Amino acid sequence: MIPRGRHHFRWQRFFPLSVGIVASIFTIPLLAQTSHKTRSSKPEQLDANISFVRDKDSGELRLWEPNAPSSASPSAASPNAPHALRVNVNLVPVNCNVFAPDGSSVTGLAREDFRLFEDRIEQRISFFDTGNDPASVALVIDASPSVLPDASAVQEAARGIADALAPRDEVAVVEFSAHSYVLSPFSHDRAELESAIARVNVRELFGDRGGSNIYETVYLVAQKLFRGRTGRKAILLLTDGEDNGLGLTLASASDGKDKGAFGWNLTFDDVVRGLASEGVEVYAVSTQHRPKVLTDDWLAANSGRTLLTEQARNLGIPAYTLFLAELVRRAGGGLYFLRQAASGREAFEKIAGNIRTQYTLGFYPAGEKAATPGWHTLRVESTRDEKLRIVNRAAYYIPGKAPQ
Repeated sequence: MIPRGRHHFRWQRFFPLSVGIVASIFTIPLLAQTSHKTRSSKPEQLDANISFVRDKDSGELRLWEPNAPSSASPSAASPNAPHALRVNVNLVPVNCNVFAPDGSSVTGLAREDFRLFEDRIEQRISFFDTGNDPASVALVIDASPSVLPDASAVQEAARGIADALAPRDEVAVVEFSAHSYVLSPFSHDRAELESAIARVNVRELFGDRGGSNIYETVYLVAQKLFRGRTGRKAILLLTDGEDNGLGLTLASASDGKDKGAFGWNLTFDDVVRGLASEGVEVYAVSTQHRPKVLTDDWLAANSGRTLLTEQARNLGIPAYTLFLAELVRRAGGGLYFLRQAASGREAFEKIAGNIRTQYTLGFYPAGEKAATPGWHTLRVESTRDEKLRIVNRAAYYIPGKAPQ
């Protein structure tokens, strides 16, 4: 099977609705002007020399790197990285956050305070952890032209999130426009992290023509940067949500799944599968205004079904925000809005706090459909108090046999 090149899925902007960026643009402080060519370490271009190949039987899309060594990317950690969760591949980890009715995180819960269901069948919780492990966190920062009015705020938010993370968490920095670049691989070095964030530059990527490839970048970060890493894994995505790489519309995703209509091209469902296969959650911080209807309660009430519907759109939620919300719903994590609180500090303190206070439940699938390739739904309940709100990924994915 001969894979087609990545240039075949550079399509026009995918939303039929137009969104005004900002009515008036204020003077923006000049961002760091260091050129990619003069940086002390040349950034790795994540989307260089890649193609996609889709298995004709299973329909699964896989990343193909003809020039890559057989070992993992140098940006990935060794499989022997010091994380406590070293488990058999058959064990399915499920990260979850627990919130009280007032929105505060609930800590101090024990294994017996949870019930875990796969495909509506209760599973025995074989692994339980209270979130003391270091986390691997990738800061993925939108540097496309549409973000220019909010560029300074996005950069400050990235710094704020980085400051709020635990010192032992390993952090990587990726910027993207039409292409994606690793400015700093996973590291504990906070000085390097600060330097990498300072190098994020919307003006510098003006020549990076082709638009904004949000979901392709998320997919590549999950599949390349997180390859071989263990423990808690999260992408912190700062973006306006306006992607033009996948050709997505609500009509094509009305049932919550892409059907591979774009053939060899990457689809939204491929992105979610890529996250699920690596166990990576997504915390998205949008630079857009939060729709009034899109409350935490509304998201919780709709957590069991797709948000990609015309009904949701008719409530006044823009399509680009619905796709971000659906990404988070299916992968786990959270959706925040930069303009909701002063300087976004409340949002990124909540993000870092949620990562620190996560519970990890693990189970060995048991039942008629155990270990069957494909999607399997997940639900976590509290046995202590039905008023507690639990957030976890909606499903996990078991890939089929890789093509030979």
